[in-house]
Amino acid sequence: MSCLLSMINLPFIGEVDLQGSVLLIFFLCLLCVVGFEFVNGFHDTANAVATVIYTKALKPMVAVPWSGFCNFMGVFTGGVAVAMGILKLVPLNDLMALPVSVGAAMVLSVLLASIIWNLGTWYLGIPCSSSHTLIGAMIGAGLGFTFYYHGAGVNWGKAGEIGLSLILSPALGFGVAVGLMLFLRHVVKAKSLFHIPQGENDRPPILIRLLLITTCTLVSFFHGSNDGQKGVGLLMLILIAFLPAKFALDPSVPTDKVASFLAPTQQVIQRAIAANPDAKPTLDSLSNSIADASAGVYGAAKSYPHGSVDHKLVYEYRKKIQAAAKALSALAANGKVQIPDADKATLKKASSSLGKLTDYAPIWVIATISISLGIGTMIGWKRIVTTIGEKIGKEHLNYAQGATAEITAASMIGLATASGLPVSTTHVLSSGIAGAMVASGGTSNLNSGTLRNIALAWVLTLPVSIILSLGLFFLFHLFV
Repeated sequence: MSCLLSMINLPFIGEVDLQGSVLLIFFLCLLCVVGFEFVNGFHDTANAVATVIYTKALKPMVAVPWSGFCNFMGVFTGGVAVAMGILKLVPLNDLMALPVSVGAAMVLSVLLASIIWNLGTWYLGIPCSSSHTLIGAMIGAGLGFTFYYHGAGVNWGKAGEIGLSLILSPALGFGVAVGLMLFLRHVVKAKSLFHIPQGENDRPPILIRLLLITTCTLVSFFHGSNDGQKGVGLLMLILIAFLPAKFALDPSVPTDKVASFLAPTQQVIQRAIAANPDAKPTLDSLSNSIADASAGVYGAAKSYPHGSVDHKLVYEYRKKIQAAAKALSALAANGKVQIPDADKATLKKASSSLGKLTDYAPIWVIATISISLGIGTMIGWKRIVTTIGEKIGKEHLNYAQGATAEITAASMIGLATASGLPVSTTHVLSSGIAGAMVASGGTSNLNSGTLRNIALAWVLTLPVSIILSLGLFFLFHLFV
């Protein structure tokens, strides 16, 4: 009874039993993730409105709210694949087995390191990648976790996959922008496309204006679908670290439904054993994994009679569900085991359904990040717009260069989101601007000073954010 009396009821979250300093740190972490996404809004999203404002296609008072709305819609419709990819960088399952204060130290170090570096580069007007910053901060906190608790603090496989995406996307963006700009110059040859706006009243013709508005809309939408998901991932990290019993698994999926995902797979496995006797040991192991997950389902059902949840049970249940999903997916893709296509489809469907039980985000989480990103867009856009429009190249931005850069950025970000990989909007758009400038006047058309600053920020972001986050984790761990 005393435990129930000590609980507090929070909007969207429900009853929690966090007390004293832990509850204060929980609120501080929530505030920090909203702050991070707010900073991301005026730091990164400014890139989306830079060309449409600078070319006078839209006035700031129209362009910025419109971009904010498109970001909002991008987060809402972009799924959670990128968010879950971010989460997989850190040892979530290990965190759930430790005191809440350890998770609090990790979350705070990631958030504060990201915010500090983002604010510093924004103040200097340097288009720096929030993606690099966040990933570096998570690696730093993961290294700190390894130092204290050993084991795999960082998922290096996932880090390498994300790192490759972040490195290749600017290079691809530069090449695509050069090719598209050369196409516009030598094939389309419309003089009006290459006009550089002069003064407040020098607006583009209606068709070019519509083109620029469309490209701004696409970049804003895809920015939300990719960068917005990083905020979703961070918020889920906080919820899982502090309240694992409530958020480690999707509470909207009833246990009987999970059992229905698992039941058909046992029949498929038995048929596979009959058809592939040589693979019996492997298939028996998978069958046992499915049985363990099924037992976890029924155990979880018994833990909810009065709305209370056993922390350790959920931790074990989550691990069993993840193991079963991974094993089913591997079996469906195993070319050495002969399985009919219909049975493979059953395995893939079950694996996907189980994956959604752990890879999810509540609507209110997505809405919180969407609103933070949208509001941030409307406040601090001007510094980055000036850098994009005037300082990357030696000439001011013309209509064709602006459209080329944004078409390139929208394409790269859209492809990355579809692949479930985070990508840097800042770097992709900046490389697109640089490619358009090179296609217009060669490498001599680039402003070496600005590019040096952007490159320096690009090189420094990862190590600085790792060191910042690692240092903060050591500091906060003193109080664990």
